[in-house]
Formats: sequence, structure tokens, C-alpha cells
Amino acid sequence: MKTICIFGDSITWGRGLESRVGWANLLRNELEAQDDSIHVYDLGIDGNTTHDLLERVPGEAKVRKPDIIIWAIGVNDSAYRKTPNYPLIKAEQFEDNLDTLFELGAEMAQKQLCVGIAKGSDANTTPLPGSTTGKCYVKQRVREYDEIIKSVAMDTGIEYVSISSVLSDNDFYDGLHPNEKGHKKIFERVLPAVEELL
Repeated sequence: MKTICIFGDSITWGRGLESRVGWANLLRNELEAQDDSIHVYDLGIDGNTTHDLLERVPGEAKVRKPDIIIWAIGVNDSAYRKTPNYPLIKAEQFEDNLDTLFELGAEMAQKQLCVGIAKGSDANTTPLPGSTTGKCYVKQRVREYDEIIKSVAMDTGIEYVSISSVLSDNDFYDGLHPNEKGHKKIFERVLPAVEELL
């Protein structure tokens, strides 16, 4: 039996979509159909940052005992409130958090995989509609945080899967969350990398 845990945010679980069409659910459906000894857990939670994962991953991993951990986090870390001077997670702290997460992952699982982050148009995300704190998501900042993910993953020997190169503005329904087409592209990018780890 192999257990895969996917730790992430609302993009991981597919916010705004019909159930079971987010990329993590597509991955679960595919892998569990291929082999009924594989169990995939989509552990994405809306709004999560690396700070949130540091708090919840040890307990959740202890219960599920993953063989493989997939990290899909960072978009919320890159956000800021009203001006870039008030980031949710500063870039330096983001890098440190990733280092700690990957160290934890090495203790809890045999293998790890890191999925990059991407974003669509900034038109509807500066600020995010409905935000009472002026939360803003900007494509350039997401790119910068994605580069940090790539760098830390490579430094620690964890495979990094880029998704920014396969997603366009049309693959996001609100500029932040991928639409069904976008999730399918992420799934198609991530699946071969996961299969190599099995």
C-alpha cells in the first residue's frame, strides 16, 4: 500500500469548481484507478500559507503515514494587504518555512514532490473582491515566490514541477483560481512526475 498526501491551499482542492475536478482530485482518481493499493489524500485548505502547513502537517502526516508528500503551496504567502509593504509572508520567511517543511517531509515520508505556483490576470485580484483587509495577489510576486520554491526544492533535492509555463490567463476563472481547463493542465503536468515516484 502507498499513501500520498497533498498539502496545499484552495487551488489544491479546486475552489469554485464542481467536486472532483480539481487537479488533486483528478490525480487521486487516476492513481487509485490504476492501483487500488494507492491512497491519495487531498489536504488543501482555503487560505493556507506555509505558516499554516508548519502547524498542521506534523499531526496530519502522523495520522496518515504518507510514503509520498506533494507540496502545493505559496500563492497565499505571496499576497499582501493594501501595499507590498505588508506581505502575508515575507520572501525571506517563505524561504525559511519551505526549508523547514521539506525537512519535516524528509522525516515523515520516503519521497517528496513540489508543485510550483502560477496566477492569471491581476485585473480582479488587486485587491481581491470581498476582502475586508485589501488583500492583493499580483502575478509578478507569484512569479518571485515560485522562483523561491524552485530554488529551495532544487537545493534540497526535491523534484519541482513547474505549472506556470502551461497556464495562461484564460486558465483562471478569477485571476487567482484555475478553472476546469487549468486544473486539467496542472493534473497532466503533475501525473507523470508522481508516477515516477511510485
